[in-house]
Amino acid sequence: MKSTSDIGMVLTHFICMEWVRNLPTSTLAFDILQFFTFLNHQLLTLILGKVGLDPRVVKFFLNYLVGGRTQYFWNNLSSSFFNVDVGVGQGLALSPILSAIYLAPFLHILENHLKILKIPVSILSFVDNGLLVAQSKSFSTSNFILFCSYNIVSSLLLRFGLIVEHSKTEVFYFTRSHGSFNPSPLDLSSIGSPTLYPKDTWKYLGFIFDRKLSFHQHIDYYSNKAISTVKCMKILGNSVRGLIPYQKRLLYKSYILPITLSGFQLWFYNKALLSYPLKMLGKMQRRVAI
Repeated sequence: MKSTSDIGMVLTHFICMEWVRNLPTSTLAFDILQFFTFLNHQLLTLILGKVGLDPRVVKFFLNYLVGGRTQYFWNNLSSSFFNVDVGVGQGLALSPILSAIYLAPFLHILENHLKILKIPVSILSFVDNGLLVAQSKSFSTSNFILFCSYNIVSSLLLRFGLIVEHSKTEVFYFTRSHGSFNPSPLDLSSIGSPTLYPKDTWKYLGFIFDRKLSFHQHIDYYSNKAISTVKCMKILGNSVRGLIPYQKRLLYKSYILPITLSGFQLWFYNKALLSYPLKMLGKMQRRVAI
């Protein structure tokens, strides 16, 4: 349960399980603004102590984080030192661990709030990408559930020193109904977010979803991306010089094939309809062979 593929499979499982009960699924994706930059040092060290870490470890992070100073350089110019009271360096080895520990109490408190208020919504989270999942017989009911949940999320994040990036908030609906599909827009203007309108496709954590979970757009996108990469392989050699065929084959298997099969765990499963994916994969494979 550590990769984007795990989150994608969990979400797909949620949707398919509720389709068995003839319930459509509504999702609301939100992003935390400058997540690594806004982590509060004092709150983080307090959380480290609460989770039961050795006092020496907490003291280490207290010295590592609190009271830090930084300086900017631009060519031959340098700024004076100034204090850095918040944030952990994005890309550092400790940043993912510290951010996960920081978010854990937030998710725990959020789950308790929703349980007390009896709001039937599921929560998925991957670093600073959060997802609220509501499943109801009507999209209007789901919109109300998502509105209430999003309001609680925004308020609770503020108490943790974090802010929702409203411009990146997205709503998407899943249904296998063959009838007309026209859910009402989700109006979040009273919370500070724009009114959200339903779309035909939705890209989340690298996966391209459609309403019926056919994943045709997802397979098209990554197959074409692989074909474009294969075309670039021509500059690496020909039949006279450059990479030999064995090396090109190795490059294809180690680099291009993983691009093509990105997220295949979501659409490749027992009794899944595979005629379209195999058609696109066969087209890509033929171009590679040529």
